[in-house]
Amino acid sequence: MKSLQILCPVFREEEGILDFHRCLQDALAPLRDRYRIGYIYAVDPASDRSEEILLELAQREADVRVLIMSRRFGHQAALMAGMDVCDADALVMLDSDGQHPADLIPTLVEQWEQGAQIVQTIRRDGEETGFFKRSTSALFYRVISWIGSIDLRAGAADYRLLDRAVVNVIREQLPERNMFLRGVVAWVGYRISFLEFVPLKRMHGTSKYRPSVLFNFAVQGISSFSKTPLRLCTVTGLAVSLLSIAAGAIQVLVYLLGGMEVQGWASLMTFISFLGGLQLFFMGIFGEYLGQIFDEVKGRPRYLVSIDSRRDDARLTNIYKETARNV
Repeated sequence: MKSLQILCPVFREEEGILDFHRCLQDALAPLRDRYRIGYIYAVDPASDRSEEILLELAQREADVRVLIMSRRFGHQAALMAGMDVCDADALVMLDSDGQHPADLIPTLVEQWEQGAQIVQTIRRDGEETGFFKRSTSALFYRVISWIGSIDLRAGAADYRLLDRAVVNVIREQLPERNMFLRGVVAWVGYRISFLEFVPLKRMHGTSKYRPSVLFNFAVQGISSFSKTPLRLCTVTGLAVSLLSIAAGAIQVLVYLLGGMEVQGWASLMTFISFLGGLQLFFMGIFGEYLGQIFDEVKGRPRYLVSIDSRRDDARLTNIYKETARNV
């Protein structure tokens, strides 16, 4: 019997995590006669009871494994933590807020059985998604498709199935510290199929992603898969230099042909301010790429696991839960 594991990153989902788990179990019921199914919850710690609830669930159900990070490392690091412990023939990853419809998992598995090594879902937002989020998301995918070195389809979500061969390649041969999984999945190749879905309403609460987090996510994606911003700086600098040389030559020529009175201080200051702002903007772009290099050179781990429900004994788990209550 083949095995299938479900990987779900968790951050502050105490209100709905048990309901979500039951939905997963119901959605996977048609596959139980053909697959050994396991669940991996990778938890970014917070002040709520998500960790405690999931640890108790892992003690009751042997097919549930809980990884609790030592601190908040972020969504992508949580996914990598789950991938690193995956030992199944196929891995399905989806968010734990209920917006990724779990009843699509049998369809993902069906496409995998037909030969696809990656089954990537494509999110189709409706009017329930705010105009700002829809607009910025569409802009991001247009930009990265235009300047990036990957074919990342608009709406590609972190809801996908990966064959074990793909999981092994990503975790063993791609040691990037700042992983942008959507881009990596598109970059590695392999046989891929696509499946559209309409996101559901969150089971409980509101989104934990602030606009600043989404902005950093977009910058990370672009800088990980494109050198175009750096080349744009080079081309712009060359163009401004050529224009400056041409303008200087014209000024000298006019002066030699009859002289002229120096005028236009306002336009001169405007141009200098523009060049100063352009330089600072380009320095910011250089800084983003330099920061990427800095993170890679340090070689720090992408995450640290504080509690692994399958590795740590019940005593340690109980101590953690008691500490969480006191905090």
